[in-house]
Amino acid sequence: MELRFEVVKVEKPEELNIIIGQAHFIKTVEDLYEALIEVSPVIKFGIAFCEASGKCLVRTEGNDQELKSIAVKNALKIGCGHMFFIILKDAYPLNVLNRIKQLSEVCAVFCAGANEVEVVVAVTGQGRAFLGAVDGFSPNGIEDDSEVKWRKGFLRKIGYKLGE
Repeated sequence: MELRFEVVKVEKPEELNIIIGQAHFIKTVEDLYEALIEVSPVIKFGIAFCEASGKCLVRTEGNDQELKSIAVKNALKIGCGHMFFIILKDAYPLNVLNRIKQLSEVCAVFCAGANEVEVVVAVTGQGRAFLGAVDGFSPNGIEDDSEVKWRKGFLRKIGYKLGE
């Protein structure tokens, strides 16, 4: 049996957020759609789900054609069975993650955010497996007082914390 590894770079506009996970059933793509719409009908998103048996198609849903196209492009590049790829506009993953994780067919969420992401994939004769995500970059040090002040100000600026 042969085993090799690949690193696949996620391609997306910088300002968009992604969620990558694994689920186990064909209804996943519709359940993800419903979960996202229930959280907020105004966010824009695209979903791609890699079917791992039967016809092995990439199943798609979403409410924005451009975002659906980005999700499909990345799902095909990564190509792991039962993987889902969500791309979000006008929302952060933390707005929707708990709802997604509550779906009965969702096994895991591997990555969520707007950082540059590389996906580590194992390739065998049978198919491809998602091993993990390189999410952003390695640390450059520890925050000092000015960085603590910046972090707290930023969270208040974007509305996720109250006060000044």
